[in-house]
Amino acid sequence: MQITENVWQVAGPELTAPGDAAAYLIRMGNAAALIDAGCGDATRTFIENIGRVLPPTVPVTHLLLTHCHLDHSGGAAALRDLLGCKIAAHRRDAVFLEAGDNTATAADWYGRRIQPFRIDLVFDGPKESIQVGDGEIMAYHCPGHSPGSMVYTADIDGHKILFGQDIHGPLHPILHSDRSDYLQSLQFSMDLEADILCEGHLGIYRGREEVRKFIRSYIP
Repeated sequence: MQITENVWQVAGPELTAPGDAAAYLIRMGNAAALIDAGCGDATRTFIENIGRVLPPTVPVTHLLLTHCHLDHSGGAAALRDLLGCKIAAHRRDAVFLEAGDNTATAADWYGRRIQPFRIDLVFDGPKESIQVGDGEIMAYHCPGHSPGSMVYTADIDGHKILFGQDIHGPLHPILHSDRSDYLQSLQFSMDLEADILCEGHLGIYRGREEVRKFIRSYIP
């Protein structure tokens, strides 16, 4: 599903597998990046969807995970093997992925097991810049839903696009959720003043006021 000229949704329940959160592809000139990896049940379809919109001469160099939960991260290792990209995540969630923690990654909720895999690029601060092709993606640590939750922004095709997966939560102790952090992260995400929000489960919101309205709806 095309979102702007160089941004597509390439995975999600209606595109790949029922258990997949939405995943997005961003092309920046001669390279591209993925936001999230689905649960790993439909990797072949995932790759085929990328191939439908991305020429074979344009490599996917980065797979940027928003957080460690299985529906967002379970397919990451297989995608890296097939695409040759680097997997990136925040340190506070990377520990769960590299340990194969079935509780913190919510694999237990799905009646699944997650295999440990290494993170190639570990974020450790509140803000990072990732160079992709001739463009830049900004990564922001926005904890709450999980300790290492991230949001990403890209200024592309005349829009500031916010990839804010699971802005809606949920929060739960076994996921190491923190309500105070979550509310602060919602306010931070709203203050980014994005033109388009690509959410992990609840769709795509266009226009700054619509983006703010959606995020604000989760702030008491």
